[in-house]
Amino acid sequence: MSTHIAAPCPSNEFIARVAFVGAGPGDPGLITVRAREYLAAADVIVVDSAEHAEQVRDYARGDVQFIDGSRGTSGRELTVASRAKLVVKTALAVTDPSRLIVRLMDGDPSAFSGLTTEATACSRAGVPFEVVPGVSTAWSVPMYAGVPLAGSRASNELHMIDGSDTSVDYSLSVADTVTVVIMGIVADLRRAVHGLIAAGRDPNTPVALTEHGTTVTQRTEVTTLQDAHRTLETAAAEEAYVAVVGADVDLRQDLSWFETKPLFGWKVVVPRTQDQAGSMVQRVSSYGAQACVVPTISVEPPRTPQQMDKAIKGLVTGRYEWVGFTSVNAVRAVREKFVALGLDARAFSGLKIAAVGGVTAQALRDWGLIPDLVPETEQSARGLRDVWPPYDEVLDPINRIFLPRADIATETLVAGLRDMGWEVDDVTAYRTVRASPPPLPVREAIKGGDFDAVCFTSSSTVRNLIGIAGKPHPNTVVACIGPATAKTAEELGLRVDVVSTTPTDGALIDALAVHASNRSAAALAAGEITTRPSQRRSAMRRSVAKARA
Repeated sequence: MSTHIAAPCPSNEFIARVAFVGAGPGDPGLITVRAREYLAAADVIVVDSAEHAEQVRDYARGDVQFIDGSRGTSGRELTVASRAKLVVKTALAVTDPSRLIVRLMDGDPSAFSGLTTEATACSRAGVPFEVVPGVSTAWSVPMYAGVPLAGSRASNELHMIDGSDTSVDYSLSVADTVTVVIMGIVADLRRAVHGLIAAGRDPNTPVALTEHGTTVTQRTEVTTLQDAHRTLETAAAEEAYVAVVGADVDLRQDLSWFETKPLFGWKVVVPRTQDQAGSMVQRVSSYGAQACVVPTISVEPPRTPQQMDKAIKGLVTGRYEWVGFTSVNAVRAVREKFVALGLDARAFSGLKIAAVGGVTAQALRDWGLIPDLVPETEQSARGLRDVWPPYDEVLDPINRIFLPRADIATETLVAGLRDMGWEVDDVTAYRTVRASPPPLPVREAIKGGDFDAVCFTSSSTVRNLIGIAGKPHPNTVVACIGPATAKTAEELGLRVDVVSTTPTDGALIDALAVHASNRSAAALAAGEITTRPSQRRSAMRRSVAKARA
């Protein structure tokens, strides 16, 4: 009888811990809450590619160190074993046990990844580790393609195959009742397709081939097993696919929900600052489109801050009856001034607060303030003026209003309030200046028709975008937040396709989605294939090139 004596491992008392974290299949919304918590706490993140780092950068600290685990210092692609050594080496180099190294893996780390090899290497080296499961690519991508796994009686067995595994016995997956999911690059899938046919699977079995699964660039093609290789022949060699083989592929006709969204695949210009574009970007994404944020203004502090300091002091000492906010930037400017002076929202006690619209009202609520007055119809300076109550000597103990605004704000609201008997302290809280032009590729894409739509949220965004990037191409759908913005766009030579009836960011994107749905319905009724506006431009280019040839 022999006794096995384990080799001594270094003490993990001074070793950072490693967390193998699942990043999901590609859609940022499918990154789990737990994964985001680990990314936010990470000191080092080991990723599979530089692109992977960009996908999660917003969830990590600014000082986090990213390590590309795809290639070594020589530039050669790392094997699974080499990557495992890299993870262990990184952990052993950090002697603070409170520090966290996140090894980020696509999908779910426990499925079709190098987790076993890397975690075993950590265990043998005495590196403490843990695993945070994620949304599996193998399960989620087929459902995003409208193909539920084992979704009908025709399929009662499910086989999941790593296409890179050359030892797979495909004879186990030839029955018509078996649904097969294969993941891998083009060469892997071509080998798997030939393997299934050679093993005896019916060549007419339906196949769904999906690339860029769960993202707004997802594309699914339905074919048969015998014809799948033709599709794969034209694909980029390193392109990753998820293939579903089986009768359930036919369910896609009724269950395709993602690629049939109204704006699916569209690229939409959102001319707003990065910190203000969040809600619009999310709304655009919810309809299946990709937003490109192009800031048209830059918000800067006032040149002379003394006026704001005096107004804030008056707010605290009871000088005002009302405070009126006409933009999110005004809320931010006052809030920043409060922080600088050591004040908080309690200073608004006893004051009445007005907001120009829903977005500004939400910014106030985020600060803990509930506005007393928000126009329900026209959410603009004019709309706020129309609903503001006139000064009443009996009901209003103070007749003065604090109005923090931009340096270029119109006099509509101020004049109206003064006509109603109010004294107004019209204070410059911030300055707006035209932003710098976007990068050349973005400017060329806007003018060349590579974008499908642009959403203007004010007259100034129309003027500024044209000023810094040029006019959008005639094929680009122009959507405006209201009649005033639409009028400005038309005066500057743009054809306006969409005007939202409610002047909110969400209503604007909703109106664009309705326009896209109507456009698709019209194409279908005419017996035509639905194309995006940018594809129409590409078709024109091909026609011109053909004519010249």
